[in-house]
Amino acid sequence: MHTQSLTGLAAEHLATAQAAVSGRSAHTVVGGHTKALRQTIIALAAGHRLDEHENPGEATVHVLHGQVRMTAAADTCDAAAGDLLTVPDARHSLEAITDSVILLTVAKLP
Repeated sequence: MHTQSLTGLAAEHLATAQAAVSGRSAHTVVGGHTKALRQTIIALAAGHRLDEHENPGEATVHVLHGQVRMTAAADTCDAAAGDLLTVPDARHSLEAITDSVILLTVAKLP
C-alpha cells in the first residue's frame, strides 16, 4: 500500500507549471504506459492548454484546483475544482481558464 498527497503534488506541480515556458507540469501518480490504468496529475498555468489530441481510452478528468474548459469539435464544457468530466471519445483539447490542476485517469482499451 502506498499513500500520496494529491494536495501536495498539486501545489508542487502548479508552481512548476507557473515557472515553465510551456505553462504546464505533469507527473504519473499510478500506473504508466505498460499498465491498463494510469492516473496523472497535470498542472496548467492560466491560459495554457493541452492541444487537441485523441482519447487514449476510457478517461476522466477530476479538477483538483482552478477552472478548465474541455473542447471536442463544437462542444465545450467548463469545470471547476471538485468537478469530474468524462473525456469524450473524440479529439479534444483542455484549456486552463485559471491556474489549474487536474487528475487525469485513463483506462487504456485493449
